[in-house]
Amino acid sequence: MRQDSPGCVDYYPGWLEDADRLFAVLQDQIAWERHELTLYGRTIPTPRLTAWMGDTAYRYSGIVNEPTPWPEALASLRERLRQELGVGFNSCLANLYRDGTDSMGYHSDNEPELGPRPTIASISLGDRRWFVLRHRTSGKRWSWDLGQGDLLVMRNESQSDYAHAVPKTTRPVGPRMNLTFRWFQAQALESSR
Repeated sequence: MRQDSPGCVDYYPGWLEDADRLFAVLQDQIAWERHELTLYGRTIPTPRLTAWMGDTAYRYSGIVNEPTPWPEALASLRERLRQELGVGFNSCLANLYRDGTDSMGYHSDNEPELGPRPTIASISLGDRRWFVLRHRTSGKRWSWDLGQGDLLVMRNESQSDYAHAVPKTTRPVGPRMNLTFRWFQAQALESSR
């Protein structure tokens, strides 16, 4: 575990063995989508592909993600995380960054359906990309060069006190997949639709 991390983040490099095989399986088995979102009055395509696996739909940034079936390999991974972290994960948002121009801007996973102090388990597969965490008040930053089966667990005040991002990069990189497991309150999810 990285010692200079904020107390709400745990980093486990190489947590998942056989990450290359899982990347290939999931890249083929997941039904990837590209949504559009509206920012400052402009509608633009999201700069990455996504897929939502869960018990019900998920809404963020005005986008409703309908759940797709869990690929067997992903369901097995969810069970391992449930046992090791003691969290009843019931959903996974998968992001596929095709190259260095695909990205995710600063944001927090702070939807009411997640509760006030959610635990989010994030597994990275494929080429390495920087993941940046920034404190909302002080502006202090931490970064991890994630890939190849690394696990990053965000918990406690990670979403209320910090924002995180996967910035664009000019260095040559291939595809990177990020699997973020969450526990959603199903009743709250239904009412947000």
